[in-house]
Amino acid sequence: MSEPTRSAHGHDDHGDHHDDDTPHSSFKGYMTGFVLSVILTAIPFWLVMAEVFKTAEVTAVVILGFAVVQIFVHMVYFLHMNFRSQGGWNMLALIFTLVLVFITLAGSLWVMYHLNHNMMPGMMHETHNLQS
Repeated sequence: MSEPTRSAHGHDDHGDHHDDDTPHSSFKGYMTGFVLSVILTAIPFWLVMAEVFKTAEVTAVVILGFAVVQIFVHMVYFLHMNFRSQGGWNMLALIFTLVLVFITLAGSLWVMYHLNHNMMPGMMHETHNLQS
């Protein structure tokens, strides 16, 4: 049986092997992510409770903006995703997935809007009145 090789620090190399290109976060990095997450949760909560905006639509758009920012905070600080890790492949896969989700959602909304617009009950009566 071969003996495990020793690294420069005197540790066995066959144990906890980590790739050099994967990012490792520190306590400071996790705390930064945690504080940002708390802030990005508290601000939308405050916006709703204090009724800062006059309409619910504006409030919803602002909250969705905070949600998108919080998704990126989680990806960077907790999932350690960036363009360097895994040679950039995990970020490329994420971007590809987001593009597909966007195309699917936008296409579905477009089709539903046009079906709703073209199949309105009022349009049936208008064409019936024109033929009489």
